[in-house]
Amino acid sequence: MKTFQKLTVFMSMIYLLSAIPTMAQIDNSLTFQTPFACYAGNAKLPPGSYTVTQPDDNAELLLIESADGSHSVFVEYVPVASDTPPSKTEITFNKYANADFLSRISVEGQNSMQILASKAERNAAKAAAAEKHSLSAKSGR
Repeated sequence: MKTFQKLTVFMSMIYLLSAIPTMAQIDNSLTFQTPFACYAGNAKLPPGSYTVTQPDDNAELLLIESADGSHSVFVEYVPVASDTPPSKTEITFNKYANADFLSRISVEGQNSMQILASKAERNAAKAAAAEKHSLSAKSGR
C-alpha cells in the first residue's frame, strides 16, 4: 500500500509541475511601442512598434518582432508566480547608463514572464545599478 501512496504523490507532483509553465503564457499576442532603442536577448531593437507572441505553448520562448518585420528576436523567459496577478499589461526594462534591456513582460490577470538576462546585460549590471521603467502594452486577445 505504501508503494501505491508514493506513486500517487509522485504522479500528483508531476501533474502540478507540468501545469506551471501554462501560468505564464501569452494567449494570442501583445503589442507595445518603444520610443527608444532597447536590447532583447542579444539583439538591439530600434525604436518602433513590436509584437510579442509565443510560437510554442510548451516552450518558455517568446518571439519579439517589429511591425514592419525587419527586426525579430527570440528570448527565453521564466514564469514569475505571484499571489496577485498584474493589474495591467506592460513591458518592463532595466536601464544601465544609456542602454535599456527588456526585463519583464506582465500580462493583466496572468503571471509575469521574467526575460533571461543576456551576457551584455549581466556585464552592464556589474558596472551600474538598474533603473526600472515600464511601457504600456496591449493584449491582442
